[in-house]
Amino acid sequence: MTPPPPPPPGPDPAADSPVDPCPGPESLVVLFGATAGALGRDLGSDETDLILLVWQVVEPRSRQVGTLHKSLVRAEAAALSPQCREASGLSADSLACAEPLDKVLQQFSQLVNGDVALLGGGPYVLCTDGQQLLRQVLHPEASRKNLVLPDTFFSFYNLRREFHMQHPSICPARDLTVATMAQDLGLETDATEDDFGVWEVKTMVAVILHLLKEPNSQLFSKPEVIKRKYETGPCSKADVVDSETVVRARGLPWQSSDQDVARFFKGLNVARGGVALCLNAQGRRNGEALIRFVDSEQRDLALQRHKHHMGVRYIEVYKATGEEFVKIAGGTSLEVARFLSREDQVILRLRGLPFSAGPTDVLGFLGPECPVTGGAEGLLFVRHPDGRPTGDAFALFACEELAQAALRRHKGMLGKRYIELFRSTAAEVQQVLNRYASGPLLPTLTAPLLPIPFALAAGTGRDCVRLRGLPYTATIEDILSFLGEAAADIRPHGVHMVLNQQGRPSGDAFIQMTSAERALAAAQRCHKKVMKERYVEVVPCSTEEMSRVLMGGTLGRSGMSPPPCKLPCLSPPTYTTFQATPTLIPTETATLYPSSTLLPAARVSAAPTPVAYYPGPATQLYLNYTAYYPSPPVSPTTVGYLTTPTAALASAPTSVLSQPGALVRMPGVPYTAGMKDLLSIFQAYQLAPDDYTSLMPVGDPPRTVLQAPKEWVCL
Repeated sequence: MTPPPPPPPGPDPAADSPVDPCPGPESLVVLFGATAGALGRDLGSDETDLILLVWQVVEPRSRQVGTLHKSLVRAEAAALSPQCREASGLSADSLACAEPLDKVLQQFSQLVNGDVALLGGGPYVLCTDGQQLLRQVLHPEASRKNLVLPDTFFSFYNLRREFHMQHPSICPARDLTVATMAQDLGLETDATEDDFGVWEVKTMVAVILHLLKEPNSQLFSKPEVIKRKYETGPCSKADVVDSETVVRARGLPWQSSDQDVARFFKGLNVARGGVALCLNAQGRRNGEALIRFVDSEQRDLALQRHKHHMGVRYIEVYKATGEEFVKIAGGTSLEVARFLSREDQVILRLRGLPFSAGPTDVLGFLGPECPVTGGAEGLLFVRHPDGRPTGDAFALFACEELAQAALRRHKGMLGKRYIELFRSTAAEVQQVLNRYASGPLLPTLTAPLLPIPFALAAGTGRDCVRLRGLPYTATIEDILSFLGEAAADIRPHGVHMVLNQQGRPSGDAFIQMTSAERALAAAQRCHKKVMKERYVEVVPCSTEEMSRVLMGGTLGRSGMSPPPCKLPCLSPPTYTTFQATPTLIPTETATLYPSSTLLPAARVSAAPTPVAYYPGPATQLYLNYTAYYPSPPVSPTTVGYLTTPTAALASAPTSVLSQPGALVRMPGVPYTAGMKDLLSIFQAYQLAPDDYTSLMPVGDPPRTVLQAPKEWVCL
């Protein structure tokens, strides 16, 4: 009978006992690292570079160990934190002679492969003390330096979790340390070892060998995986998202995509379709995003990246809720769900398409060199609730190379329009479609319309002038001073400041002159004169052109473009002076309110009034325009179609409602605001009375005007 072979050699005396087959990997590589900044639980939270790697190979089947290796890494920022200097004993001079990270990683792979071969092992898996070294240090730093990590760095065993599986009653896994694990197992450690990183690796190896002696089929069997690539996907409004897995990132560059956001969180596992870029009221990105991770541990690590950098910008990271994520990323449209059902697709947004453009036109614009996935089925056109096109569309591409080729068509011409192309996300598709599918931006009329306090006379004669390039701080008085003697030829209420959609000055203004000759003379005299260190262009224009711009259209060198309300379904057929007739008021509104409230009689002046250059009461103008905000530039004189608040109507006296003046509600006024502060807001308007009694509080009758309530109504 042949005697049994001797047991394999090893440093552990327990090797003489029978060895149970280990279901785990053939080899483990125990890895320890340190950065130039924080250590321990905060490792990687300060975005400092890696300065040290220490590792040793363990062969679980034979319980043999390889040679212990230590390698310094040259950091770009040589400054060491006091904590790192005290714990490691390193200095900036010692790190200056070290190899860069890419060279150290090459040496690491070569030495590990050599040790594994000597021990007779096969494929190996990393084993670390916690997740920070790989998720918070190596992967983010490799991403910043555009390094490609070997495949072995995308899976690892967390020794704390493996220990907690065997000994769950000690403490939570996140609170464990190498010292506490060794102490709990009763292992003797070398207290005289003062070489930074060496003691940690030796102790981790001792803990692993002790755990391998305990019978457990689940030990070292399921490594943690680090996702290589962010996966896009749709989100439904019906989805339930755990609030412990969501963060909000603020301060993103406006051109950043979901892939850029996922790269910022490199090393952490973002859930499929878990990046939702937020849009502002105009449908453009506002620099914020909601990110959903696969579990709460990943979310906690993401919060440690607060004020880390994306390029030259630092990004703020805060907690968010699952409801916020679903509100931004969720959708209910089956058409959108089918569009986003294709996996691993790159989404681009096309903006500025002609309203008549169809799938054939878009595919022809992109060309055969960048085909859309599925042809026409890979295009999604955004439409208004009534089916009218918005000029936006989304396209799917099979890979990054095709998307890059399509992006080179940015600002290419389709017909007479240039088309903008941007990277997009599944969440952005949902947001854009939700906004247009949710109905009109302005609510349906449920209260009487208030008349616009002035009227624009019709005409094609060029009796107006347009001022372009005004300083944003310019006032009516500045314009009158700029025109000089020509200011005497301005019609009463003939100065119209143009504001953008945010209510801020756009740098444009229109002046109604007494005649076309006076308008031409003013343009010749004042063209390119300087106002507050800026030259101002003064060009003649007609009343019709002025009206179109004030109502949201555009007037450029190529001609006029009509405003969005120049449609039969949204507005009267022309921009002439509208008569205050009940036919312009919606039928359902006319049945709810008496005609005396809807269409009051015109005010008759008892005596001649002095000339005023501000918009004031005149023939009433009613617009059945309630579906969409006017496109910029818009004028403050075009917002009279907003509905009257019920509380304001209840507070206003009957004598006021019977007059054709405008009623404006001002929510959110500071409690410290005074009468002068309120009146300065309406410097371009004419208040109804002169004694300021038209300023009255809303919702708090016992207060006086001097107590400055938070909401005011101006008549």
